[in-house]
Amino acid sequence: MDAFPETYDIVIVGAGPVGLVLSAHLTRWGYKIKHIDNRSEPTATGRADGIQPRSMDMLKNLGLKREFMANNPARVYEVAFWDPQDGGRGIHRTGTWASCPKFIDTRHPYTTLLHQGFIERIFIDDMSRYGTKVQRPWTITGFKNTSDGDYPIEVDLMHVKTREAQTVRAKYLFSGEGGKSFVRNKLGIEMRYKDPIAHVWGVMDGVVRTDFPDIKMKCTIHSDYGSIMIIPRENNLVRLYIQLASSTDEEWDPRKQASEKEVQEAAKKILKPYWIDWDWTEWYSVYPIGQGIAERYTLDNRIFMGGDACHTHSPKAGQGMNTAFLDAQNLAWKIHHVESGFAKRSTLSTYESERKSVAENLLNFDAKYASLFSKRQPSAGEVSQASDSPKDDEPNEFVELFKSSCEFTSGYGVAYGANEFNWHPKHPAQSSLFHPKGIRLQAGRMLPPANVIRVVDANEVHLEEEIPVNGSFRIYLFAGNPVSTRRAVTDFAANLLKRHSFYKSFESADIGNKSYHERHNPHSRFYTICTIFAACRNTIDLAQLPHVLARYSNHIYADTIPDSRVPDVKAAAHAKVGLDPEKGGVVVVRPDGYVACVVGLVKGAGTVDALNGYFTAFTTKSLGSAQAEARL
Repeated sequence: MDAFPETYDIVIVGAGPVGLVLSAHLTRWGYKIKHIDNRSEPTATGRADGIQPRSMDMLKNLGLKREFMANNPARVYEVAFWDPQDGGRGIHRTGTWASCPKFIDTRHPYTTLLHQGFIERIFIDDMSRYGTKVQRPWTITGFKNTSDGDYPIEVDLMHVKTREAQTVRAKYLFSGEGGKSFVRNKLGIEMRYKDPIAHVWGVMDGVVRTDFPDIKMKCTIHSDYGSIMIIPRENNLVRLYIQLASSTDEEWDPRKQASEKEVQEAAKKILKPYWIDWDWTEWYSVYPIGQGIAERYTLDNRIFMGGDACHTHSPKAGQGMNTAFLDAQNLAWKIHHVESGFAKRSTLSTYESERKSVAENLLNFDAKYASLFSKRQPSAGEVSQASDSPKDDEPNEFVELFKSSCEFTSGYGVAYGANEFNWHPKHPAQSSLFHPKGIRLQAGRMLPPANVIRVVDANEVHLEEEIPVNGSFRIYLFAGNPVSTRRAVTDFAANLLKRHSFYKSFESADIGNKSYHERHNPHSRFYTICTIFAACRNTIDLAQLPHVLARYSNHIYADTIPDSRVPDVKAAAHAKVGLDPEKGGVVVVRPDGYVACVVGLVKGAGTVDALNGYFTAFTTKSLGSAQAEARL
């Protein structure tokens, strides 16, 4: 072991999606990262390719959406369903459905398709701008939590080619190694498999010629000869997932292999009466699929795992990479708040409870989805023969599952449960002002999008996108009609500045040296305040606002843009969250975009007192009245 090993805030093992997103967040916030990968180069071809709408929100807030779209990805707005006809006449289209139906309130009503190699390179380039690079080809050979000092995790590393050994120490270790995680195995954490039925699939990326009419759409195809999923890709590429075998087959072999030509021939049979030929194949693989989840994501809140190291499932619902993205984002801001002295170390346990619950729901969905997808659908003739009163619109179980699960697969169906971050009736913070009557938000779910006018420049902007990924809680002061709420807004601002308020207690030590042009965090690293008035822009006078709010001059808005989802209202942003524009309220949103709590806006100290109670539940300081009681 090195006599004086180099120290890092975190060692990240694996440069797939989950590891790269974790690095991209933490490096922005100034952390020293040792990031390794055992491959000599990033992914060249194949692997994951679907980016769901919720993930696009994250990329936009990271400032990376433009780089993704510069690669001209395919965008899927609709999915086509194809099923067998009777009489052996091959497949026919039986319906289409929106990839992201209109009932889902999103800026990105589509799935973006771009192969993982491009995605990895975008994150790698982004990290390098902040001084973090992936070191290749290095692998992990050992680790232990010594419980000693500021850097308790001892990590042994080795260069794959030269066999050079290195030992470093870190505050945290993260495994983003994938399904064969060395870290998980060494910790003795078991993978629990949900469904005994498994399937072997072939996957192939290539450029094709065909008379199949929906080759540029996402398609789910069931035929008398098996199933295919078609995924359009960038640069005229098409991905085909082709079913090869199932554990329900008489001669089931989970190690079944097939040549590229055999997979192509299987696809040709399934697509009849249409023809298909390949100009060339970029990538091809055969793999078994099972639904598995790790029993734990961490044992000590120092060594963590995420992505495929924790959950494995079929790729056909397009969830693996997206779930990994949000694993990383969830852990990143919690580590940041603990290491910055803002949050208690115990809050790190919410990473496992929140993200494992999401993975459990994903695996339950995926097991059913994969089973139905792999099961041959009955032909129209078979349906008619089995029915006493045949109907042309006989329900298709697979299609019905697809439609009902759209919110979940888009990413917006995630609902984190009750804990210290997500207010609930039994939360330690108790006040009659929490969750005002009529509120349409739920703690633990995403803040819905809203268009508003930014007062300083009269630009129409997306309210939920105005604050970048800065690791801060977003304090949205829905200030309503200024004539009605002037006193309540003034009192709110005054109480923010009291010595032991949640806001003042975490004021930046260098506040006097903050740049005049600091837009998002002029007072504190942990909060960004947005003020939204239910009033016309030209009636909002920034000079008349309390200084603490006016300092966020780029985050003061007029709520006058109509929204078809809440017709016949004058303040759509207020209406979408369920706040009365004559009364207003405060919506606190976590750094990852999920609602934390909602508090009514009232005259006096009540609003800030309620928020002091909320933040006292997990921060390292006693706030407000709790601080006063502690001095007695």
